[in-house]
Amino acid sequence: MLRLLTEKILSVAAAALVAVLSLSVVTPAFAVSASAAPLLAFGARIAGDDARTRLVIDFDRKPDFKVHYVANPYRVLIDLPETAFGIKAEEFEARGIFSDIRYGTMAAGRSRIVLTASRPVGVVLAKVQEEQGGASYRLVIDTAIVTDKAFQGQMEKQSWQEASAPATAETPALLPGSRADGPFVIAVDAGHGGIDNGARGGVTKTEEKNVTLAFARQLAEALNKLPGTRAVLTREKDEFLSLSQRVQFARNEGANLLISIHADTLKQKDIRGATVYTISDKASDSLAANLAERENLSDQIAGISFADEPAEVADILLDLTRRETQAFSINLAQSVVSTFKNEVLLINNPHRHAGFRVLTAPDVPSILLELGFMSNKDDEQLLIDPAWQKKVAGLIAKAVDEYRTTVVANGG
Repeated sequence: MLRLLTEKILSVAAAALVAVLSLSVVTPAFAVSASAAPLLAFGARIAGDDARTRLVIDFDRKPDFKVHYVANPYRVLIDLPETAFGIKAEEFEARGIFSDIRYGTMAAGRSRIVLTASRPVGVVLAKVQEEQGGASYRLVIDTAIVTDKAFQGQMEKQSWQEASAPATAETPALLPGSRADGPFVIAVDAGHGGIDNGARGGVTKTEEKNVTLAFARQLAEALNKLPGTRAVLTREKDEFLSLSQRVQFARNEGANLLISIHADTLKQKDIRGATVYTISDKASDSLAANLAERENLSDQIAGISFADEPAEVADILLDLTRRETQAFSINLAQSVVSTFKNEVLLINNPHRHAGFRVLTAPDVPSILLELGFMSNKDDEQLLIDPAWQKKVAGLIAKAVDEYRTTVVANGG
């Protein structure tokens, strides 16, 4: 293995030497001292989606580095000592969160990698790993989308004089699934949005994305009336968010729960009533399986390919390593079903499960709530009725309050 690594380093040495000779200042010590030579970045990899992205860069020696943030546009800067980049362009092509990646010499003795994103972004993890007994070193940078407020907080606290490359994230806004002291946070997710219209009513032609947003606002209002509770909307307007972005939003907010709101259509127009779904690698029935398949197509509508995501992103759906989180999700679903009985029409077997990707947060109990079916004319009339929305939102708030009391207060 060491031999192969050595051959790879030698294979890029010529390109690296050209880069070194082109620097504005070349110290005489370079000719006689290996330690004074620029770092050699000889390999790179990048993987992720539009909510989380990992960068891995291979160096011949241990790199000292600093991380900074700049706005307009949103950028993450990785400052390095003088570095010769022998990285192939295709190895470090922008993807995931980042729309552009540039790297090169900044000044004498300084180099920089600039990561440009279209949304606010933060570094969740930044560390150097020793490889092959010190024969090479690997810089690992994990990034995730954050809120505008969190991004501004990063900029305000950063120091351009001191290294800001923590082994773990210290900012609560960047710590996924944070459970810091504070209010009980519920992420309310209005399904679909923007280019993804969702289902359409058969009578009024109302689009699902508008129904879910209107109901999400009602639900957030009801939840915010509960003591010690804060409801946050994953989207507050008609905009597209990928399924991964919705999940990451909940984690960034340190959410204790995520409730995703939907109102689908079925070919069988006589079927009506609410359904509560939790995640599972095996669907409870064909209706649940078909519904999950349609909902998971949301990203493809906007041209986002699930197949392009790294293996660890896809595996989370099947792995379900946090069994405790799954159990809490089931408890929440049962609480909602119990509260709905005799108040809101429920489908047969109202608690079902399938592989919904919006429910994949490993540390945030999550449910997907189908309020009813836009394909049924009676359900459709209720779904667009503000009074009905307010009533159902109040019932869900009651269910959340009961869940919090009976589950979380007992060690959850």
